[in-house]
Amino acid sequence: MFSKILIANRGEIACRVIRTARRMGIATVAVYSDADARSPHVALADEAVHIGPAPAAESYLLPEKIIAACKQTGAEAVHPGYGFLSERASFVEALAAEGIAFIGPPAKAIAAMGDKIESKKLAAEAGVNVVPGSEGAIADTEQALREANRIGYPVIMKASAGGGGKGMRLAWNDTDVREGFEATQREGLNSFGDDRVFIEKFIESPRHIEIQVLGDQHGNIVYLNERECSIQRRHQKVVEEAPSPFVTPEMRRKMGEQAVALARAVGYFSAGTVELIVSGADPTGESFYFLEMNTRLQVEHPVTEAITGVDLVEQMIRVAAGEKLPFAQGDIGINGWAIENRIYAEDPYRGFLPSIGRLVRYAPPPAELRQAPFAEPAEEGAPDGPYVRVDDGVAEGGEVSIFYDPMIAKLITWGETRDEAADLQVQALDAFRIEGPGHNVDFLSALMQHPRFRAGELTTGFIAEEYPDGFTGAPASDQLSRQLAAIAGVIATVRADRARRISGQLDGSPHPPFAWRVQRGDASWDVAITEEDILVDGEAIDISMEYTPGDWLVSARFGEEDLTAQVQPGLLGLTLTARGAKHKLTVLPTRMSELADHMIEKVPPDLSRFLICPMPGLLVRLHVAEGEQVEPGQPLATIEAMKMENILRAEKSGTVSSISAAEGDSLAADTVIMELD
Repeated sequence: MFSKILIANRGEIACRVIRTARRMGIATVAVYSDADARSPHVALADEAVHIGPAPAAESYLLPEKIIAACKQTGAEAVHPGYGFLSERASFVEALAAEGIAFIGPPAKAIAAMGDKIESKKLAAEAGVNVVPGSEGAIADTEQALREANRIGYPVIMKASAGGGGKGMRLAWNDTDVREGFEATQREGLNSFGDDRVFIEKFIESPRHIEIQVLGDQHGNIVYLNERECSIQRRHQKVVEEAPSPFVTPEMRRKMGEQAVALARAVGYFSAGTVELIVSGADPTGESFYFLEMNTRLQVEHPVTEAITGVDLVEQMIRVAAGEKLPFAQGDIGINGWAIENRIYAEDPYRGFLPSIGRLVRYAPPPAELRQAPFAEPAEEGAPDGPYVRVDDGVAEGGEVSIFYDPMIAKLITWGETRDEAADLQVQALDAFRIEGPGHNVDFLSALMQHPRFRAGELTTGFIAEEYPDGFTGAPASDQLSRQLAAIAGVIATVRADRARRISGQLDGSPHPPFAWRVQRGDASWDVAITEEDILVDGEAIDISMEYTPGDWLVSARFGEEDLTAQVQPGLLGLTLTARGAKHKLTVLPTRMSELADHMIEKVPPDLSRFLICPMPGLLVRLHVAEGEQVEPGQPLATIEAMKMENILRAEKSGTVSSISAAEGDSLAADTVIMELD
């Protein structure tokens, strides 16, 4: 076994690997760029080596710097995590030339599966179902149009070296191909150094199912069941779960056997994932096709660990050290249900635009909710009963920068049933505090409560289908609204009592009665607090809660039901964040509320004639010139942010009167790009 390993990565996956290595008694080395000098993974490791400036191309993506760090510290092996150098065959070969072990698959397997075009050919030869598509790379837009029409719309254009949702464009017609082909090439070149693009048939009503495989260097390969990753946005996974609510035991066996056959065909060992697209329109479950094989650990590996009790990182380390797998296929079972939500720095209330900035406040769910198998040295195996696991690599005061992936943390829950795991997600998300950059916590909570999600009726188009006009917060039931009004009334009473004590009007316990008008938009509730009861619109409500001014989190019990809400005081009320939405509540004494109805409402300025940059990013392309007439939906500019291209379109007809930015400019959020008359 190795005595010291280096983790060639950053953030939550670096912390994840370090914790397992520590439990195994293995010393660890972290590497870091200028941007990560104070990151948690640096403090968590036994040693740390600086490897360069913030851009990944000048630090984490340079094999020679990783190898130099190994030599400097005496690390015997490298765990690559995912992303960066994890699927670069030349990196594995360079390590081998220096006598350093790679904690992952052999270079030959990485090379074979890393090229999406070649991997499809190998998969077909191994007897794996493949999606109809082009036989090779597409040279230009005209060839792309010919291939798309031959295959039949809809089609999907993919960068050959792509992954993580980057370098992919869906096309429903010729116009989509013309607009998207070159953008797909650019994303492939910018993110992976490879601008080759291929086209394949887009499977309608698709479900994204993947099979986790694990092999050793002695020819043993097993599959550890499936994960469902159908809830995606722009081809990037948002929610993962294991097992899948769609997959039957017979489907699982067929998929697993094909995945193992492919792994065996390329001489695979270590952890890997075979991704499949499944037609949800086929009730037999027979229509599943090979997408790609990821020759690395997956972001969503914790859900597999949760239902199998297998620490995948530990097994990767042991396999790299030459050990045999300690189990066979018959030993792999399914215990309970696990769900993982990816918490991203993005603003779902503004079209999921990327967000950056300092984590002014960062507090995962309270400790009493959390247990983290495989994450802490003292914890081995799955805990007893439902649990919450948080995999993160950030800390309060840290920075979410433009240089790296926008994922802040992963929230994993396990329960005996799918509903139990989803309920625990809602409870934990209610208590997950993030302030500073925008984040998608509310959106994730809304997903967990969505009736269609609860029914397991998933496709990769779920988000687009269910939120066609964007996200405005999860809808609040009448019961939830009454409960929030009661909480607001209690908080307002405690604050009023405190103010009276400070001013010398009170010297003891609260002095009811209090009467409040709680308002949210056009809806309002009258909350009365007497010595005996708390009434909402004249009806007594059973509530038990404690609040001290300054608390950011309150836990209230309504009969047998618990409700957790985050509290943000305001000038005329407060915002309660709970159950997937921010509830901005005006809370005024009843008489004052009656007078407030006569206040003049301030009308916001009309900004529709300006094209405003919605996020920090690089202006890649201007599609129009001054004086040009534009129509609704016409592309005006393309902004690159977080390595993804975003096309900004005209909202209405008009003429471009002035352009204030040039291609190649780095723009801040809310910068005016052009003005239209």
